[in-house]
Amino acid sequence: MRRPLTEIGPRFVEMAHGIGIAVAATTNRKGQPRTRVMQPVWDWDGGSVTGWASTSTEAPKLAHLRRIPSLSLTYWNAEQDTCTADCDVDIIADDDERAAAWRRFLATPPPAGFDPAIHPEWESPASPTFGVVRLRPHWLRVMPGTLMTQGTGEVWTWRRP
Repeated sequence: MRRPLTEIGPRFVEMAHGIGIAVAATTNRKGQPRTRVMQPVWDWDGGSVTGWASTSTEAPKLAHLRRIPSLSLTYWNAEQDTCTADCDVDIIADDDERAAAWRRFLATPPPAGFDPAIHPEWESPASPTFGVVRLRPHWLRVMPGTLMTQGTGEVWTWRRP
């Protein structure tokens, strides 16, 4: 069921942050899908949803995103709750924005939030291989697991106009 962003946005962020880890897909230069796990954090400001994800600047996904700046993320948990965000992606090069993202990762409670310094090459946001991508969803989907396990609940979707 289509919902306005004002309804689905906070619900998506709550579910994504409660699950923490997503499977993310990009498209390589041959047009083939490539998946990996990522741990984005999301902001809901009352009017838009924005995600932030860390990545190594040497990761193949950055080459994929430079060619096709689009990423699909799906979260799933054992209760069968799922949520998906298909996003336009900006690769962040600005040092102040990278530092702000580092602080977001630290400030967001687990399981979504984390300390980026756990990565062996990242001591600070100034670390040469610390990369950040900004995620701007153009499609969201939220499905409570009760729909599959009990037949109750609704699938909510939103598409950017």
